[in-house]
Amino acid sequence: MVSLDSLPHLPGCYLFRDSPEEWGNIIYVGKARDLKKRVANYFQKQNHSPRMAALVAAIKGVDFIVTNTEVEALLLENTLIKKHQPRYNIKLKDSSRYASIHLTDEQFPRIRISRKGQGQGSFYGPFVSAKERGFVYQIVRKAFGLRTCRRLPKRACLRYHLGHCSGPCIGKISKRDYQARVERAKSALSGRTAELIGSMREEMAIRAGRQDFERAMELRDEINALEHLQERQRVEQNRKYDQDVLSYLIDGESVHLMLFKVYRGTLTGKEEYQFPSSDDFLEEFIVQYYSENEPPEELIVSEAIDGSLVDFLSHLKGKKARVTIPRQGEKRELLLLAEKNLEISVFGDQAKLVSLQEALRLPRKPEVIECFDISHLAGSFAVGSMVQFRKGKPDKTNYRRFRIRDVQGGDDFASIAEVVRRRYSRLKKENKELPDLIVIDGGAGQLSSALKELREMRVKVPIISLAKKEEEIYLPGLAEPLNIKKSERASLYLQEIRDEAHRFALAYNRLLRKKALSE
Repeated sequence: MVSLDSLPHLPGCYLFRDSPEEWGNIIYVGKARDLKKRVANYFQKQNHSPRMAALVAAIKGVDFIVTNTEVEALLLENTLIKKHQPRYNIKLKDSSRYASIHLTDEQFPRIRISRKGQGQGSFYGPFVSAKERGFVYQIVRKAFGLRTCRRLPKRACLRYHLGHCSGPCIGKISKRDYQARVERAKSALSGRTAELIGSMREEMAIRAGRQDFERAMELRDEINALEHLQERQRVEQNRKYDQDVLSYLIDGESVHLMLFKVYRGTLTGKEEYQFPSSDDFLEEFIVQYYSENEPPEELIVSEAIDGSLVDFLSHLKGKKARVTIPRQGEKRELLLLAEKNLEISVFGDQAKLVSLQEALRLPRKPEVIECFDISHLAGSFAVGSMVQFRKGKPDKTNYRRFRIRDVQGGDDFASIAEVVRRRYSRLKKENKELPDLIVIDGGAGQLSSALKELREMRVKVPIISLAKKEEEIYLPGLAEPLNIKKSERASLYLQEIRDEAHRFALAYNRLLRKKALSE
């Protein structure tokens, strides 16, 4: 079962994967005002359409990126869909991006709607709402009398006679005066709209006083559109170069680091890293990471780094690289957004550990958990798996797989006993770290077999088992499972670990069968 514990009640984008691993294929991208509620709805709703039911069945992992507003989530969703082409998202072929308002670079500039965002002139947006874009377009066009025609006609059109155009085509306005109107329009489209909004508020009050409520409501919506115009999306900025946004958090002796990848002003994804803390961890990370990945033209960080590192990045890039420590503005907002995502990621994992500690009444947080599963095909190709989760995340460097040696006929109890014995006898022999908790996939029988082996080896580690179907949790010495609902945070975390152990065991079983067929 997919764990939703780490999802926050915040706006953002969610990414469904076909594997619990972070490199699994992204099969669906969506946006939400409340990530936790929206994603949970997929698994709580019963009457899905056939297509949606197929999607839910295929979901094995969930990732997310938090944004500051729902508008930002919409734009990020658009970017992520175009980047990953998820199979369950609708394929739209008629629109390459959200539309902007374009003021052309001509003798008498015209105002138009542009989807490509390319060409001479100035672009404003993009707008995720066609309604809002239409309001702004009509307001600016009418207020400043800007032309919309592709070519200047030889005689006045209907728009001029309606008072919506200043008539440059018939010489009713000079080039200088028309350009002054264009500059005012640019100010309005750039968010400097105080004077225009003030006059519109006065008209709205007059219309309301005359009980012309329909027009008053239209003016209200138009004012809202102008006010939101300056809400420049912090996720999609009009940049002509790439940026990396680097944020970190120190938790005890560990460093949690998040890297936002911003390509030509568009946030394309995030990367997370965890490593031991040291005095020079930031410099070490930058050197190692950018030795294998192309440096951006601008690296946004929260603190100053050594000048030699800037020269190092420039050398790798082949041209000047910049390191920026923003104090305000859009870049500062991007840095804060990365920090927000990082805090949710780190403390979301800590919450899982705390809930599990409380549910199982453990003496300390189970930061290192090892889980065992058995897989076989009618007794043949029997294998065991062990996955390790460290501080709430899979630690794949410590995964282990076992080919069952001493058991015949698919005896799950004896197979669990064998892999547990092999794992911890080796750790004891090599004097290596023991986990904080051992989880066995199965019921009371599997738990009893594993516990017997631990006692014979004098390994004192808390151990439990998790039975499928009802997700019942068994503890040594208790005849009945714990009274923990399978939807609770602690149970969901155990299910996440068990499912990973099951996937890892099944993959090994299939590999052995494939090899046997090819021999």
